[in-house]
Amino acid sequence: MLINKCVLAVSIAAVLLWSTASLVNAQAGVERKVLLQEDSAVPGYQISLIGVTIAAGAREGQHTHPGTLVGQVQEGELMLEKQGLPTQTYKAGESFSVKPGQIHEGMNHGKTPIKILVTLVAEKGKPLTTQVK
Repeated sequence: MLINKCVLAVSIAAVLLWSTASLVNAQAGVERKVLLQEDSAVPGYQISLIGVTIAAGAREGQHTHPGTLVGQVQEGELMLEKQGLPTQTYKAGESFSVKPGQIHEGMNHGKTPIKILVTLVAEKGKPLTTQVK
């Protein structure tokens, strides 16, 4: 019986570790899930396809990426603040980009979750997202 409980505990821990391995610096109400990651044709770079969900009323917190990010809003309405630029709103079907190292933050002031599909081209081995303190 004790062995079964230990096996169950280890199995649960492994599932939790595996399921969080694909998340990138999660903030409360924000989920980032790496859907695909592979080496680029450019040596030393990788391409990541990431699904982002921002819950109603949530915000990402200011952060940066080590490479160029291109995104398309799939559902909802995204308010995006980018350092040095006016805040812009993107509706479902609209696309945006963020320059490498540019401080930015996505916010959901709506009543439904926002779903975004982003592609990030960045140097291999660098964190995909870095929160600004």
